Formats: sequence, structure tokens, C-alpha cells
Amino acid sequence: SKLERTSVLDEISLTSVHESRDGTKKLLFEPRQGGRIESVWIPSEDRTTLCVSSQLGCALNCQFCYTAKMGFLRNLITSEILDQTILAKRHFDSDRHRISNIVFMGMGEPFKNFDNVIRACNILTSKAEMNMSHKKVTVSTSGVASQIPRFFNECRANLAVSLNATTDEVRNWIMPINRKYPLGVLMKALEDAASSGGNKKRVTFEYVLLAGMNDADEDAIRIARLTKNIPSKVNLIQFNPHEKSEFRPVPNERALQFQGILEELGVSTTYRSSRGPDEMAACGQLGLLGQRPEPPRTRAPPEFARKLQLVQ
Repeated sequence: SKLERTSVLDEISLTSVHESRDGTKKLLFEPRQGGRIESVWIPSEDRTTLCVSSQLGCALNCQFCYTAKMGFLRNLITSEILDQTILAKRHFDSDRHRISNIVFMGMGEPFKNFDNVIRACNILTSKAEMNMSHKKVTVSTSGVASQIPRFFNECRANLAVSLNATTDEVRNWIMPINRKYPLGVLMKALEDAASSGGNKKRVTFEYVLLAGMNDADEDAIRIARLTKNIPSKVNLIQFNPHEKSEFRPVPNERALQFQGILEELGVSTTYRSSRGPDEMAACGQLGLLGQRPEPPRTRAPPEFARKLQLVQ
């Protein structure tokens, strides 16, 4: 029929599922436009979270992230973003596990595909469309400060900021976006947006713990200082090793000590355990390499270059 010839129901198709020992599923989708999109379905007792991608690859070259080694291929269109949720619900929703939370923490920098991401968020949370609570949708950014005012004005979803360092020296190295939007600029943008009225949000600061690099007592003290004027909480994340990174995870005991220091300083803090690392489905492990040359490594400051050699 003409309808069948001219209409498309799904912009992407589910091609394979890799299930981790802990029940996490990495979902591989093939878009009609080509490439491979990865999402992660994460069940737990009180919620089921879907981690969705906003780009194929990423241009920001964060040194601890596997996706960064892909380089940037293209932005996902709105329907490709939404279909990750629609197909995951179609295939995996059950009486026991229904997707309750969406996090834009998969491949790509959401604020570098701003219009499509915001459009997708607004469809997800529209009562006339997918009717999810805006409190259950979170968009993460590595710190594209110029888009923070727009996000507060145009989207009701939660905001997470990938912090991961407490000085410009370290953040310039592990997150090169910091060279354009240093910590002072980023925090000022968040403070201004939080105090401007209208769409009130409690920001989540994500902090991937890297052994010997950002886990000193002084780092915890600086986190408290940096975030004191922003309604927020800190989510500590265990680093998930992969073959393209020289970093190492912090021992669990040290991570709990770091959390304790933050809490003593009055910072609301959670510590997130890894889900799905055995299937490269954990935070910072998504992506398919080899489609374009890998971006160059950034040079570590001398003090940290020596520390890297010690933790190998």
C-alpha cells in the first residue's frame, strides 16, 4: 500500500542485546541513516533506568571515556533519540520492570545536539505524548556553559553536570571542554541559572573517581567550595576501566572515605556502583571504534604524569 511505502514506524531497529551478569542490558540499534546507537537498560529493585545516546560518537575527547575515542560522527535526530526509549519499552517492559527513568548519559554530549535533545525531552514529558514525569528525566552535560540558561528556560528535565576535577589544571587535561568553559565560568552559569527563578532545578554533579588523579582530601574540600552556592548533590561514580585509558578505579574503601569527607562538609552525596562493566555497558564504556581516526591524547601535567606511572 502507499502508506507502507511512504511511512516509517521506527527510525531505528534493535539488532542485538548484550546482557551483563548483573542483569544490565546493552542495546545495539541500527539507524536507517547508518551507524550504531547504543543504549543501556539498567534494572534495580526500585526503578528501571534507560541510558540513551544523543550523538554517534563525541567530539569532546574526555580522557577517561571510551566513546571519546570514536571521535564525532553525527548528531542523532529527535526520532532516533525517542525510538531508543520506545523500542526498549516495547521489548523489555514487564510487570516486574518498567522503564521509569531516562538519563541522557550514553554516547555524545547532549548540549552539542541541543535542539534535538530538548525536543525529545519535551515529548517524553508531555502529558499528551509519552507522559513521563520531568523529575524522572535527566540530561547530562560535560559543561557546555553557554547552553545552561537555555536548558533552564526551555526544558523541565533534571540537569547533571559531569565535573570530575576540582582545578582547571586537571580538568583542562581530562576534559578539554574546560579550556573553553573553565570551572569559574561553568559554576557562574549554574549559579545564575539557579537564582534566576522560573524553572528551579537541583543540579547533580557527577564525579568519576580516578585513582591518584582527583580523589585527594583537598579535592573533596574544593567540591564543597565550588558547589556551595548551587542547589545540588554530588554523585560519585566508580571509573570503569577499558583498553583505551590509562586511568584506574579508586578502591572502594577510599571512595567511601571521600564520600564521608563530602558529607561532613555538608554536601549531599551518593556513591554509584558500576553496572554492566563485563559487557562494556557501564558508564564511559559505550561506542564502536575504527570508524574514524582516534583523537590524540592530551598531555598530563607533570605531577599527574608521574602519578599515572605509579598507578599502572
